[in-house]
Amino acid sequence: MIVADGLSLEGVYPEVSFEAGKGSLTVVTGPAGSGRTSLLLTLAGRMKPTTGTLSVAGHTSPRAIRKAAALALVDGVTDLDRALTVKEHLRERRRRPYTTALETAGLTAGEGVRAGELDREQRVRLGLALALLDEPQVIVADNIDLGLTDGRCAVMWDLLRDLTAEGNTVVASAVEAPAGIGNLVELA
Repeated sequence: MIVADGLSLEGVYPEVSFEAGKGSLTVVTGPAGSGRTSLLLTLAGRMKPTTGTLSVAGHTSPRAIRKAAALALVDGVTDLDRALTVKEHLRERRRRPYTTALETAGLTAGEGVRAGELDREQRVRLGLALALLDEPQVIVADNIDLGLTDGRCAVMWDLLRDLTAEGNTVVASAVEAPAGIGNLVELA
C-alpha cells in the first residue's frame, strides 16, 4: 500500500524507507520538531520530498496520492472550525449519511456539540470520522498522543488498530509509540 524509499525533505526530516501493507498501522515517532507532521503530509501527497520515491496505493504522483490518502486531524492543516457543530463539519464534507463514520471513529459527542467544546480525544475522533467519509485507501493522523493520558492514548491506539482490522491502512504520529507496533518509523 505504501512504499517509501530514501524519502526525505531537506532540513525537515532525514531519509526514511519503509513499506506498509494494506490493513497495517505504521507509527511515526520523534520529538517535537523532528519532522513527523511533514513526513505525514508527504505520505499523503501534500508535500513534495527533496529526495527518494513514494508510492501510495500504486500511485506516485502527488495528485493521485492525495486522492488515495485522507488526512484525519493534522494540527495546523485540517483544524476544525470551533464554531461549527459536529454535524455541520460532517455535512460540509458529505451530504450522504455519515453515521457509520461516526460510529467507526467512536465519537459519542452529540451532533449539536460545537467543535470548540470537544476535548482533544473527541477532536481526533471527529477528524478520523471526516477522513473515513472520503473512503480512502490510507488514513493519516497526526499527534495521536498529544494531551492525552496514558489510558486515553491506549484507547486511541486500540481505535486505530480496529480501523486496520477493517482493512484500512493507517499512518499515525506520536512522540512515543505504543507497545507492540510492528511498523515503526523513528525520527531523531
